[in-house]
Amino acid sequence: MFTRARFCALLALAFAAGSLLTVQFMKNDVHAQGKRVFELRTYHALPGRLPALQARFRDYTLKLFVKHGMTNIGYWTPADAPASENTLVYVLAHENREAAKKSWDNFRNDPEWQAVAKASEADGKIVEKVESVFMDATDYSPMQ
Repeated sequence: MFTRARFCALLALAFAAGSLLTVQFMKNDVHAQGKRVFELRTYHALPGRLPALQARFRDYTLKLFVKHGMTNIGYWTPADAPASENTLVYVLAHENREAAKKSWDNFRNDPEWQAVAKASEADGKIVEKVESVFMDATDYSPMQ
């Protein structure tokens, strides 16, 4: 036989368990919908071509990224040789992985980008290799 106190305790426990499950399902649902992702990109320029790569980013690429829905987070070059001689590292943010794919597809097919790439490589190819890593922010990251 349930006393009123036991009934209230059971009800409170059921409510707490339901609340915890709801929070967990919401987290999973947000991830399923696609949460903001960050993309770490590393460009390895051909010897002597890092200044041309930097000029292309400085003068055109950042603006084109924004045009295509990408958020510029930061751009760096390594402090020490030999990587400082040919490496550009940057981070972009995207609404989710699907948005990233769409943005990159639109960027690559943009006639303005194609003209910029062609003009900037008039003296020869600039980039030897590109590495891309998608990252999810941790729950304790100041940047989400």
